[in-house]
Amino acid sequence: MKKWIFSFLFGTTLFLNISAQDINLPAPDKTGGKPLMQALNERQSIRTFTKDNLTQQQLSDLLWAGWGINRADQKKRTAPSARNVQEIEVYVALPGGLYLYVAESHTLKQINNKDLRKLCGTQDFVAEAALNLVYVADLGKLGKKEGDEIKDSDLLSSYANTAFIAQNIYLYCASANLGCVIRGMVPKEQLAPEMGLRSNQRIILAQTVGVPQK
Repeated sequence: MKKWIFSFLFGTTLFLNISAQDINLPAPDKTGGKPLMQALNERQSIRTFTKDNLTQQQLSDLLWAGWGINRADQKKRTAPSARNVQEIEVYVALPGGLYLYVAESHTLKQINNKDLRKLCGTQDFVAEAALNLVYVADLGKLGKKEGDEIKDSDLLSSYANTAFIAQNIYLYCASANLGCVIRGMVPKEQLAPEMGLRSNQRIILAQTVGVPQK
């Protein structure tokens, strides 16, 4: 059996146990959640998390809200992208491995089976929260070849595009009673090789997501 996914709800504790294989996410629930103005009012950064993981449905909804396709005929997303280049890639660091979110099929492609959460930031909570999203700019889509010099000016649009996605994640978390925080303190030189990134890919920011402590 190439993969197994087992999740269940027990009390208030959420579990998502995933094998080191690609994951077919359930269809996102596009009808639920809190009203927009309420979600905006409740949006905040959370830095204290339980060790509980997310359900399959929460993971599906989270990724679709952040960077999913909402206009399939045009292959356009829930967040804007300068010139619609869509160079931002969302990697998901879970206890069972590192995955790349593939919006076109709404799946998670397995990159490796390492738990890289602790490398996604310098604060202690990063290693214990349910997951970390790592936003990577694929500058190959902007014409940069491997080995080309990459200047700060080359990343300006990627920083803005990442911010749009991160805010979607914030609003989803507020709506779903989850917690998250966007972070720039990422040991990129250590994390990038573990992720197998090319020289024309750049880590922009990371975002920790999990069940907030009460």
